[in-house]
Amino acid sequence: MNQPNILFVFTDQQRTDTMSCYGNDWIQSPHLNALSERSFVFENTYVGQAVCTPSRGTLMSGLYPHSHGCVANGIHLREDTKSIAEMMPDTYRKAYMGKWHLGNDTVRQHGFDEWISIQDNLRHLNTIQDAPMSSHYEWLVAQGVEPPSHLAPDLKQFSAGDRARLPAEQQVGAFVAQEADRFIRENVDQPWLLVCSTFEPHPPYTGPYDGLYDPEELPVGPTFLKQPEGHSRFNRVRAEHYATKIEAGEDLSTELGWRKVRSQYFGNMKIVDDAVGRIIQALEETGQLENTIIAYTSDHGEMVGDHAMMEKRTFYEESARVPLLLSVPWLNKEQKRIDGVFGHADLVPTLLDLAGVEVSDQCEGESLAGALTGERDLKDHVAFMEWNGIGDRNLGNPSINLMATLPWRSVVTGDRWKLNLCAGDQCELFDLNTDPYEENNLFDVPEHRDRIRNMAAKIRVWQHETGDTVPLPSV
Repeated sequence: MNQPNILFVFTDQQRTDTMSCYGNDWIQSPHLNALSERSFVFENTYVGQAVCTPSRGTLMSGLYPHSHGCVANGIHLREDTKSIAEMMPDTYRKAYMGKWHLGNDTVRQHGFDEWISIQDNLRHLNTIQDAPMSSHYEWLVAQGVEPPSHLAPDLKQFSAGDRARLPAEQQVGAFVAQEADRFIRENVDQPWLLVCSTFEPHPPYTGPYDGLYDPEELPVGPTFLKQPEGHSRFNRVRAEHYATKIEAGEDLSTELGWRKVRSQYFGNMKIVDDAVGRIIQALEETGQLENTIIAYTSDHGEMVGDHAMMEKRTFYEESARVPLLLSVPWLNKEQKRIDGVFGHADLVPTLLDLAGVEVSDQCEGESLAGALTGERDLKDHVAFMEWNGIGDRNLGNPSINLMATLPWRSVVTGDRWKLNLCAGDQCELFDLNTDPYEENNLFDVPEHRDRIRNMAAKIRVWQHETGDTVPLPSV
């Protein structure tokens, strides 16, 4: 077989129940549905850390956040940390398109031959003087869209809110799909790596498809607007805070306000679905679909009302568990579901292995390509997550900011148990088999002490192997 192409698509802040293959029977996403029907669907995939920069560092490097160093937003990926592009052979044409969020966002870097950027609001963090405006900015201006100057009199750029008010065909997802379409058609005669990162469905929880779903008819689960009891103080103070907020113009002191925000969040998934449709169409029309590995995931999820919380930054399933589809046409052309657990640190080595490329010694994750052929059972696998709070932005009030400084470590086992450990907060144990919505914290139940000790030992071994020095509580 010729060297296969790799198309790696990842969204921003997408929870698993935004897709029909994870049980959503009402969302309008025909292109993602079609992709899932020809893919391996991983039931339980977990992020390295449920916030943008740390997670993206893991997705690009195969390292855990404490190892690649991007432990909070606003930190640059080190120059000596290899990206997946730098691990691929020089015979490949390599392109990155979309949200980067790992420093110097509008400047080509880390082994990519082509760079299409979308974000200007992090320019104050640049280490490169006179860095260009983003490709999306230049494209919008060329189309006659006037950038506002409301951020500062001498600074014209598009904020996330400004972009959200644009029509569907000018959204980030649409722009990334357009550029991906061009790249695919221009590179028919050589193998390529194409990473496409949409901004959607990330907040501001509003966009061109507001109204697509009826807020009052929107299905919700048992923890919708339910304050967590007996869980960590970090989660409890956040839930208390969000009940007083205004988001996307909606009053979160009312259930209808929450429902409107939630429905608009789901509406933004149509931008993603349209983008995926265009990219897949380009593969089909150029005859490259059968020689292309397609990976689809997200950097983290979104609470949007569950456990009475917004956003991410927590180990709850809605925040930390994300979709993962792998389409490998020469292995399977029908949907096949993969049980057990998969960690984001395993994705880069898995993609390299599937492409026949030697897995870099840098990777701390491992190739789980054997799960696609039945040679590997992911029920025996574990996924590790972390939270490194120092250096994060203001999260709403002093109580939240104080609790956010405490580091956490988590393990999820293939038999569906989750242990969250922190040396300065209430720890958590959830049985995801009988309690999939994580309502009942079992950490202090005596009958589970040996299970907790065993799971905690797995975390400590992982810490030793990856050089993690965060202190854990005695269990």
